[in-house]
Amino acid sequence: MGVAVRGDPKLRSRVAELEVEAAEQTSSAFVFIKPHAVTAEVKSLVRKQLAANGISVASEGFIPAERIDQERLIDTHYGAIAAKAVKLKPAELTVQPKATDLFRKTFDVSWEDSIKQGMVFNAADGCEKLGCSSDEMGQKWATLKKDVTLIKFGGGFYCGKVDGIFVLNGFYMDMRKAFTQPGTGIYFYTVRWNAGALSWQDFRCRVLGATDPKSAAPGSLRNQVFGDWQALGLKSVPNTGDNGVHASASPFEALAERANWLGQGLAGDRFGRAMLAKGVPLKMVRAWTDDPAVLFEGQRQSVFDLLEDLDAADCLEKCRLISMEN
Repeated sequence: MGVAVRGDPKLRSRVAELEVEAAEQTSSAFVFIKPHAVTAEVKSLVRKQLAANGISVASEGFIPAERIDQERLIDTHYGAIAAKAVKLKPAELTVQPKATDLFRKTFDVSWEDSIKQGMVFNAADGCEKLGCSSDEMGQKWATLKKDVTLIKFGGGFYCGKVDGIFVLNGFYMDMRKAFTQPGTGIYFYTVRWNAGALSWQDFRCRVLGATDPKSAAPGSLRNQVFGDWQALGLKSVPNTGDNGVHASASPFEALAERANWLGQGLAGDRFGRAMLAKGVPLKMVRAWTDDPAVLFEGQRQSVFDLLEDLDAADCLEKCRLISMEN
């Protein structure tokens, strides 16, 4: 059958149509309980909330912090934010003219000269340069003042002046630590639901809840974790960082997260196959999982941002349009 399909254009076209139809009809997301909230009570709450909204669990399991750290799973998860903090060197980054102008205006020195003089560091190298721990970097970063010792270059891209040097995304070290403390880990669920019965936006807003659990919709997971944190076995009140539960922001982000956390091949994933059937090259799909800036309608934008909250059909079509422009 496989040989026949490869040799018959009509069969190939029909198979592609079926792949797209399957992905459009059934939404699939990646959900995990964050390390601070992995308790039996929260696991039970998550299962009840998912079931109450017609969401089935296809698989679940625990991923230990040691593996998250060693395989840099959290760094891949946070993508461009993490890359600027721990992977890329400042000289490798593209900083827009508007951002370099802001740097000069704020710090009274040019970005180019600061790079040449070795005064700019990513967060990991900044810790080493200053001889401080990630905790200490987080404490130093928290004292910075916007537009005085801290500036924003772009989405998820910040530069702060810390003890005489310039540090990029110094806040990330605290975020990373929350996922890499030995003895902890995340508890994940791969979930599915009828796309016609629950929109992706409702999945995120009504089922999961807003990033700030205090203002999340009543009855949402994050709101319940916030309101009942003591009864659920948490050690401290949740906040915007430690907000209990994470869920994919779009069908494409779910694909990227399954590939990262579970090692699933992009071409072997239902949504991945649908993207290929829509004409998006596998090489491009793979590149997009790192959330690069892509060209769309004449502007360079985050691919994750472009696809956020879209249902599968709209997400696939937008993926097709973005691929054509790039």
